[in-house]
Amino acid sequence: MKKLFKVLGIVLAVVVVAVVGIVGYIFLFLPNVGDAPDLKVELTPERVQRGEYLANHVMVCMDCHSRRDFTAFSGPLRPETFGAGGEKFDHNEGFPGTFYSRNITPAALKDWTDGEIYRAVTTGVSRDGHAFFPVMPYQYYAKADPEDIKDIIAYLRTLQPIDNEVPASKPDFPFNVILRTIPQKAEPSQRPAVTDRVAYGKYLANVAACYECHTNNDDKGQKIPGMDWAGGWEMSLGDGRIIRTSNLTPDPETGLGAWTEEAFVARFKAYADSSYRPHAVSNTEFQTIMPWMMYAGMKEEDLKAIFAYLRTVPPIKNKVEKFSIEPVAAK
Repeated sequence: MKKLFKVLGIVLAVVVVAVVGIVGYIFLFLPNVGDAPDLKVELTPERVQRGEYLANHVMVCMDCHSRRDFTAFSGPLRPETFGAGGEKFDHNEGFPGTFYSRNITPAALKDWTDGEIYRAVTTGVSRDGHAFFPVMPYQYYAKADPEDIKDIIAYLRTLQPIDNEVPASKPDFPFNVILRTIPQKAEPSQRPAVTDRVAYGKYLANVAACYECHTNNDDKGQKIPGMDWAGGWEMSLGDGRIIRTSNLTPDPETGLGAWTEEAFVARFKAYADSSYRPHAVSNTEFQTIMPWMMYAGMKEEDLKAIFAYLRTVPPIKNKVEKFSIEPVAAK
């Protein structure tokens, strides 16, 4: 018996040493995405203009990096917070910790190099080397054309500076360890020609990270195989309301199979009228995190390209209950 306990003790010691070694390696050497590139972006009017378009209407960076008013439909941005960060993502919405979007106005980025911003956007690694929580979909931005990222950097340099000290994010254990393993080196691509509608639409859908929300996760946070673009990804609004994303596959009954290109474009452009004002929404009514007012500014040719691409993905029958209300557990 003593020999057995001795053996078990040795095995336990080896396991402990191995775990400590792995965790130590992770904290000492990860994330490892390389140094920030030596980069200087020229602030040309063309770069700033395209960067504004991408940041506000395609990749919608300003959606998370501003505060949103969820007492109104679709949570329109509060103009006084534009780019200043501070939007909170915590346990109420199902996140493994408490995370805040960062201030990306020149007040916060003035000491960052263009290369450091580029690395942050495309790999999820901050200036000081810590990993961002992937609510910022940097895995998708990693595949963007470098020229598009440079355009966004140019635009960010022109924002109105807002002094706003954002609290540090605090991931829960063990996610604080896992988080350091997520960032990977960028794998940039070249933006396809606009005339190649399907390829161009696929590119836009990727940099807009549409797949991230419109493909459901399993209980481990991994995308469910065979359910690409079929919707059902769920988010709690923290007050009992549960929202789920739409099926974007061309399934004729539960997806976009019966939609025309005109109807798809019109769905977005319904919010483009300058007279449109989001209606008030109570905490018992349907709400959405989809930033319709921002996507409404997307060019029609770009919306048509995305629709053309979505017509090519495999149809999946998946009826989604987009809204429900569940009892809130007492705290």
